[in-house]
Amino acid sequence: MTRTVSRRGELAAFLRSRRERIAPADVGLPPGLRRRTPGLRREEVAQLAGVGVTWYTWLEQGRPINASVQVLDAIARTLRLDTAEREHLYRLADVPEVPQNDSCGRLEPEVHTILGNLDPLAAVVYNSRYDVLAWNSTYALLFPVLVVGDPPERNAIWQCFTCPECCNPVRNLQDERGLMVGMLRAAFGRHLGEPSWVDFVRRLSAASPTFARMWASHDVAKPGTRMKIFQRSGVGLVRMASTSLTLATPPETRVVVYTPMDDESRGRIEWLRAHPDVAAGDHTH
Repeated sequence: MTRTVSRRGELAAFLRSRRERIAPADVGLPPGLRRRTPGLRREEVAQLAGVGVTWYTWLEQGRPINASVQVLDAIARTLRLDTAEREHLYRLADVPEVPQNDSCGRLEPEVHTILGNLDPLAAVVYNSRYDVLAWNSTYALLFPVLVVGDPPERNAIWQCFTCPECCNPVRNLQDERGLMVGMLRAAFGRHLGEPSWVDFVRRLSAASPTFARMWASHDVAKPGTRMKIFQRSGVGLVRMASTSLTLATPPETRVVVYTPMDDESRGRIEWLRAHPDVAAGDHTH
């Protein structure tokens, strides 16, 4: 209850601050006389957004009312909110799922440049659900199935749990699965009730009884540097240290860089880079 009241107070203050920064002339209204507050009046915001004056007033007062995605979207357009401000508005209003602007999921061009310059270190961009968003050539050689698959298969945790153990590239499966589920559970807490997240967990639970059992434990974990052991056909075991680097945009994305932990692993990756035909002919991990 305290958290709900605090969120409503934040929402009320945020709406007032965004309303007060917009001059009437900015939205084609006459400046008028004897305005006691800067910016737009509440009734002007309501009129421009196509909502009731009383309803908007209650929303800005932090009263316990429900706001649909469509209405919040109209208010966001009226108040000229940018991407970060729109996301903040939806979170404060506690809508079930934040609408995604087309540009929200796009990586900056510089990120692709960084990935390329990290070669021969394998590097990939994940979101908090482990969707594979971008990768460099070494990563593609190590994990060819991940980069050629379509969603939901182009997802690291999906592959980790649905690929048969005999063919799974991850050799320290017990440790890796536990950490991945813990990180997914921690991220899930930021997306409670969002249909895409609920559906992903439901489908993966149906596809993997092991995942369903581990998910039910409610363990959580954080990203960090750790050792991963991979088995690459035609190459052998490769021991890597994975390091996560958080990106500013899109939200909840990170670059994961894999560094060989010994000369033998480094040599095997160099051999694989010199023989890309091995990876091209291997689509079973």
